[in-house]
Amino acid sequence: MSRIRPFVPAILWMAVIFTFSSSLFGNEGSGALFEPLLRLVYPGASREFVELLHFLFRKAAHFTEYAVLAVLWHRGLAGVPGLDARRAVMTALAVSAAYAASDEFHQSFVPGRTPSALDVLLDSAGAAAACLALWLRRGKARPA
Repeated sequence: MSRIRPFVPAILWMAVIFTFSSSLFGNEGSGALFEPLLRLVYPGASREFVELLHFLFRKAAHFTEYAVLAVLWHRGLAGVPGLDARRAVMTALAVSAAYAASDEFHQSFVPGRTPSALDVLLDSAGAAAACLALWLRRGKARPA
């Protein structure tokens, strides 16, 4: 059990992402929540503006949720004996990107959801950005 413990946060976050892939969080489901809130903030906003912000919000969520996933995987992998920092970062990125692809495949079976290769790229870009930040942070933490 102690070997699995460092990976529990990443696995739980994967479950959260899986839940976000349900029809409840599809475009229509999230729009039913997001658009009324946006109308409270911008009551005179045009339909096109509301739809654009909703689209951008959804894409930012893709990027962010996979950045978080990569950080959580890296955190778990950082304690694996014999795994150097470079491999921990690359493994976190690979696992996150693979999960992004599997999540989009999962969405092909969910009513009201459609898989998107562009979303896999966006998810993977979020994971890559987080891994790059981790790598750069690690480099700055080294003594001169």
